[in-house]
Amino acid sequence: MLIVQKYGGTSVGNPERIRNVAKRVCRAKDEGHDVVVVVSAMSGETDKLINLANQVSENPDPREMDMLVSTGERVTIALLAMAIQSLGYKAQSFTGRQAGIISDNVHTKARIEKITGDRLRHAIKEGKIAVVAGFQGITETSDDVTTLGRGGSDLSAVAVAAALKADLCDIYTDVDGVYTTDPNMVPQARKLDKISYDEMLELASLGAKVLQTRSVEFAKKYNVPVRVLSSFNDNPGTLVTKEDSDMEKVVVSGVAYDKNQVKVTVQGVPDKPGVAAKIFNTISDNNVVVDMIIQNIGEGGLTDMSFTVPRTDAKKIQEVMKKVVAEIGAKNVTVKEDIAKISIVGVGMRSHSGVAAKMFTAMAKEGINIMMISTSEIKISCVIDAKYTELAVRVLHETFEMDKAA
Repeated sequence: MLIVQKYGGTSVGNPERIRNVAKRVCRAKDEGHDVVVVVSAMSGETDKLINLANQVSENPDPREMDMLVSTGERVTIALLAMAIQSLGYKAQSFTGRQAGIISDNVHTKARIEKITGDRLRHAIKEGKIAVVAGFQGITETSDDVTTLGRGGSDLSAVAVAAALKADLCDIYTDVDGVYTTDPNMVPQARKLDKISYDEMLELASLGAKVLQTRSVEFAKKYNVPVRVLSSFNDNPGTLVTKEDSDMEKVVVSGVAYDKNQVKVTVQGVPDKPGVAAKIFNTISDNNVVVDMIIQNIGEGGLTDMSFTVPRTDAKKIQEVMKKVVAEIGAKNVTVKEDIAKISIVGVGMRSHSGVAAKMFTAMAKEGINIMMISTSEIKISCVIDAKYTELAVRVLHETFEMDKAA
C-alpha cells in the first residue's frame, strides 16, 4: 500500500514532536507500506516570517513573500528526514520544486496545475521515505516559487496522493477527527466516523478548520480517500469519502462558524443591466473571493447590494470598491467587520423538509437577528452579529440533536 501522510505545524512544532512524527512514519514503513510524508512549517514559523516582512515593508511584494514564507517548510523537511535517518531508515527531503508541484502564477494563493512526481517515484522505488515540503510549488513558465494559501499543505498532500495514485491520504493534525462542531465551543460535540466529500467541502469552506477547502475539492475530483487523525494519539479518525445511503439518514451532520469575513454594502447602485457584472468582475480581477451576495429590490432606479469577503481582504476591498463606486455612479460603500457566518451542513437536507424553518425558529427564540441567508442543497448559512456566534452554534447543535449518533 502507498500511503501519503501529512503533518501540520503543531505536529512538528519542536524537535521532540518531529522525532515522534518520525517514529510514526517509520511504524507505517514497518507495516510494509510505502510512505510519502508532506509537512507544514513548524507552528508559528509562517506567522513569524510574515511579521518580519511587515516590519520591512508596508506592502510586501507577493513574489518575495512566497520566496520568504516557503522557507519554513524547507526547515521542517530537512529536520524530519534527519530524524527518520537517525532511526535507521532511508529518507530524502524534497522542496515543492523538486517534487514537481507545478502551479499557476498567482502568488500567495497559487493553484496546483499538475504534479510530475518523478523524483518521488524514484525515491519510493529505492525504498526511501520521501519527505515533501507542503504549501509550495513552482511556476512552469518563470520557475518562481509560489505558495498555496493558508492550509496549503493539506492540498499538497492530497494532490501528491492523487498524482502517485496512493491508496490513502492520512492528514494528521491536533484533533483526532471531524466533529459535529468545534468541541472547544460545544463539549457535547461528537466525532464522526465518516463524512462525505460534499459535506466536508461545505464544512471546510464555512469555517471548520480541520481541512483546507481546496484539498477536499481535489480529493473529491480524484476520489482520494482521506483520513483525519491526531498525531498525538492512536484514536481512530474520520474517513472523508464518497457519499453512501447511511449518510442521508442524518439531516444535519455539522455546524460551522466563520468569524473571518466582512460584510461589504454598496448603497445607491444604479439598478440596470451590467452593473453587477462590473462590480464583481473588478473584484475578481483583484483576486478577492466573494462568498454570499444579496441585492435588495430596486426603488427609484437604485438598489443596495451586500456581499461578504475574507477579513484578510478587507483593506483591499475598500480600495477596490471606492474606485468601482465612482465608476458606476453608486452613492457609497461600507464595510462591517463584527460579523460571523453560522452554517448547518448535511446531505440529509436533500430528502428532509423544514430544516430552514427549524434553524430560523431556534435562532429567533434566542433573539439572534439574521442579516444574510445563503443556501445550497446540503447547507444553510446565515450572517449574524459576531457576539452571538457561540450562542448560535450551541443552540443549533442542540436543536438538531447532533450529540446523538444516528
